[in-house]
Amino acid sequence: MMTDSIMSKAATMEIPINSNGDTGTLPEDDSLEQAAQLQWSLDEKVGSSRGTRVSRPFARSNMHHSSSSSSMAADEATRGVAVEKLETMKKWGLNTYKCTKQIISERFGRGSRTVDLELEAQIEVLRDTKKKYENVLRLARALTNHFYNMVQTQHALGDTFADLSQKSPELRDEFGYNAETQKLLCKNGETLLGAVNFFVSSINTLVNKTMEDTLMTIKMYENARLEFDAYRSDLEELSLGPKDAVAMARIDTAQQQYQVQKDKYERLRSDVIIKLKFLEENKVKVMHKQLLLFHNAISAYFAGNQEQLEQTLKQFNIKLRPPGADKPSWLEEQ
Repeated sequence: MMTDSIMSKAATMEIPINSNGDTGTLPEDDSLEQAAQLQWSLDEKVGSSRGTRVSRPFARSNMHHSSSSSSMAADEATRGVAVEKLETMKKWGLNTYKCTKQIISERFGRGSRTVDLELEAQIEVLRDTKKKYENVLRLARALTNHFYNMVQTQHALGDTFADLSQKSPELRDEFGYNAETQKLLCKNGETLLGAVNFFVSSINTLVNKTMEDTLMTIKMYENARLEFDAYRSDLEELSLGPKDAVAMARIDTAQQQYQVQKDKYERLRSDVIIKLKFLEENKVKVMHKQLLLFHNAISAYFAGNQEQLEQTLKQFNIKLRPPGADKPSWLEEQ
């Protein structure tokens, strides 16, 4: 009977509800904690009457504290990443502002810029040389395409002459030696195409890889020069201002930033000088070989000297690849 009374009393103890259907003034966690405490007390009394021991569950406050600690750690990590990104954006914005200011000053003649006349002359020569070599490359590719089409036409013409030689007994000899001539021209044309393709490939590597790599370093050097002048101008402006404690702290910071930019500028300037030197040596070496190849191959072809044409390819270690990868070429079938 005592147990039934306790159960009845517990059933009537509910969390108060206001007129809008919301819980009372007690927070949700406190209400649940009170309900858990009441349930544990009830179970303990019932267990005592039955001679059994009831274990108390973990306190909700401990679980809530652990969850809060994890949430705080995650918030701290997120806040740290956000602060780091903000600092990076701040430095980028300040650097962009200084460089833009320097560009405008140089454009309107109000600011000074660091000039290396000898190095800038070499850079200008390289850019002009690259344009001229690009034109050579464009024309060589056009020559290759036109000559390839001519060789294909000679191939088809030779096949037609050979077929007519079999079907026209009265003109067999005439069609026959014309077919042989076109076959020979086609064979020599394919050999010349091998030489010209090798020439085009080498010029393409020189222009679009070797020269382009040096120009990328030059672009980095020019950006470093702009940043160096921007921070140099900033330091000069601060040095002309007041010399109080705040100003001196700014000057010290500007001096450190100026030194960093100066070291970067001098390092890239040294890299450009070295790359320009090696590029010039490589260009002379490559072009000496390729121009000799081009001259010998063209001369031998138009002189009709098949032996010299083949010897030219051997001299430069050029191997011809058959037009068809899976089947032999028309020349190999003859």
